[in-house]
Amino acid sequence: MHASKGDKLVVHGRIVGQKDHVVEIVEVLGRDGNPPYRVRAENGHETIMSPGPDSVVDHRKATGTA
Repeated sequence: MHASKGDKLVVHGRIVGQKDHVVEIVEVLGRDGNPPYRVRAENGHETIMSPGPDSVVDHRKATGTA
């Protein structure tokens, strides 16, 4: 898994009806884009994550438009 600052990390829901959890990667702590990542949720909470196999990186950058 490779990511850059500004990418989105999508953690898929693990049970039926559970929504995906999307966070923004604010810092890459591993070498060459590898985990762990410092991430920020929509509510502003930050944490460090080493994503599992139920996660994907969305490399599309935010456009800044609503």
